[in-house]
Amino acid sequence: MSTVRDSVLTRGARGAGAVICLLLALLAAGWIIRDLVVAEHRADVWWAWLGETRRPREFTAWATSALDPLLVLGALAAAVAQVRTAVASSVAAGALLSLASAVALLRIPLVWVLGADWLQGLDGGLTGWARITVLAQLALAAALFVVVATGRRRPPGRPGRHAAGAAPVYGVVRAVPSVVGPGRPGSPYRGPAVTAGVLLGAAGLTLAGWEIHWRQQLGWYLYRKGLLGDASVFRALLQPPVHWQGAALAVLALGAAAAALRRAAVGRPAALTAAALLLAHGAVALVHTARAGEFGRLAVLPVHTQLEAGTAAFVAAAALVVLLAAARPGLPDTSRDLDAVRAYGMAPDEERPPHAPPPPSTLPPGW
Repeated sequence: MSTVRDSVLTRGARGAGAVICLLLALLAAGWIIRDLVVAEHRADVWWAWLGETRRPREFTAWATSALDPLLVLGALAAAVAQVRTAVASSVAAGALLSLASAVALLRIPLVWVLGADWLQGLDGGLTGWARITVLAQLALAAALFVVVATGRRRPPGRPGRHAAGAAPVYGVVRAVPSVVGPGRPGSPYRGPAVTAGVLLGAAGLTLAGWEIHWRQQLGWYLYRKGLLGDASVFRALLQPPVHWQGAALAVLALGAAAAALRRAAVGRPAALTAAALLLAHGAVALVHTARAGEFGRLAVLPVHTQLEAGTAAFVAAAALVVLLAAARPGLPDTSRDLDAVRAYGMAPDEERPPHAPPPPSTLPPGW
């Protein structure tokens, strides 16, 4: 059993975190609704998320990508984790940190992309509102970091022997813990932690390797367009540039892998966040490969194309396994058991732990 007290977030901090998560979900959901409104057919939004490049109307563009519904679901899940008392406080804090990290990494490049000159052909009001949304989401992500940093609960003080107005105390003991394993409440067990850590680490290194490959293959001038944004790689207003997205997912995967291998309490929500994003990334690449008809003739395609398809399949499969591993419950919260009975009096009918000795029939002088 864990002997570390679950003393991360106060109730007020968890409530503030839940409100911020709901605001993040509403902002992303609003743009999804906007895309559904401007689409000629509702299915067009789905195909746009899967990589279709045709625009919904003239002088406008899609606003969302496959990342945005995941942001909505992730923000709602983090909000639910804050209000559920069964969720350990350390895990709730990890959910806030994971969500804030993902939002920050995936939204930062849009600050300058949405103000670029090559977007002047679009509706200026649309790009302006999109940029305001991005700035608001980054501010909310920063607020989540502040909530976790400042909303820590102080460990409760030890009961005093002569507290004012308190009943006479004969002794103070702690409950005898049963051995479960070291770590914070909510920390992953060793097996799921190793599984998630190894697979996320492999997926993150694979994505990082591809980014290094493209940097060498394209040269800095062309690679910079895919990293910092350009009209040639533009897909949706709220979608980060393609190479920035790949690098950001690699960073999230490697960070979550490190947390999982350390069996930190943040490891489970971090692994869930990274795995969901990786699954969407791999699935979109696989759908694009299938629609191009490359699966049927994969054996005769260049090795480079085969490696890309294999990478997408590996990333999606690894992410799915990580989701299943990280979704398993972590170490139980035993802090309530440790503090169930800490002090007991000298009355014969006084409640006391089973292992605590009873008071003597004759008390010491001056007691």
